[in-house]
Amino acid sequence: MSLLEVRDLSVTYRTAGGLVPAVRGVSLTVEAGQSVGIAGESGCGKSTLAASLLRLLPSSAKVGGSVLLDDEDVYTMSFGRLRAARWAEAAIVFQGALHSLNPVHRIGRQIAEPVLLHDSTVDGAAASRRVSELLDQVGLPARMAKSYPHEVSGGQRQRVMIAMALACSPRLLVADEPTTALDVMVQAQVLALLDGLVRELRLGLIVISHDLSVLGTSCDRVAVMYAGRLMEVGPARQVFDAPTHPYTMALSAAFPTVGDPVARRAPRGLPGDSPYAGDLPPGCPFEPRCPMSVDECTSVDPVLVPAGAAGQLAACIRVGQEVPR
Repeated sequence: MSLLEVRDLSVTYRTAGGLVPAVRGVSLTVEAGQSVGIAGESGCGKSTLAASLLRLLPSSAKVGGSVLLDDEDVYTMSFGRLRAARWAEAAIVFQGALHSLNPVHRIGRQIAEPVLLHDSTVDGAAASRRVSELLDQVGLPARMAKSYPHEVSGGQRQRVMIAMALACSPRLLVADEPTTALDVMVQAQVLALLDGLVRELRLGLIVISHDLSVLGTSCDRVAVMYAGRLMEVGPARQVFDAPTHPYTMALSAAFPTVGDPVARRAPRGLPGDSPYAGDLPPGCPFEPRCPMSVDECTSVDPVLVPAGAAGQLAACIRVGQEVPR
């Protein structure tokens, strides 16, 4: 039994301009002790997918499919059961730590809050000890509990968010863009921290990022999203080094290769823009930007099929054909 199993998940927003499909038929699994990365451009549905896993979507969202957490569907849980599952069984590190933390409360109080809410037997002294343990676990001094969010650096705020998410010892952690706006060195530290927690605590981890190079080197598996759909899924290193879908190839080529005098290359951009979710083109959504499209691509919306290495899947009718890099 998987820790998390997402089956044919769809999320559609009701707007004044009509229905907007943000996530379309996504299926994936996460095992204990496994890290799964979700990559894609802005607007592809990554954050909507993250919020849907813990039923955090607004009332304007209509959800189809199922999200099984320890074989229990999140969308059939009563509100009381759902409230108990959040933080204690699964937690999320929201995008933008500075905006997610309350600016008028000290860091220690904010980390202690989920502990006190989920365990009525814990008093203030025990909660303070737990806060100190959590700060130490993410590499921060206990004295930081007395600081306000604006008094610490961006990397430290991100660690605080991770400490808060770990407060009730969840088995699943969802990190939405945990390295956004951080410099390269701090990014590496945050990713190393998350990797260490997965190995030490046997967490299931989902990391969402627009940076395929980050996920390719820090996750066990990677899923690439475009226009609400999964374009390619597989072992992280394989997807990054030997992608089989033209969109994944374009994402990989957008990052420079350094250190190898033979393979070294400058980054290449991908022309065009992602389609608006409320007005998707017929057929494959990537067709208008795809350098390898054929007439059939304008009418066929391909599904994931085996491609490349074992466990690698791609949604492209040209899978198995020679595609220039």
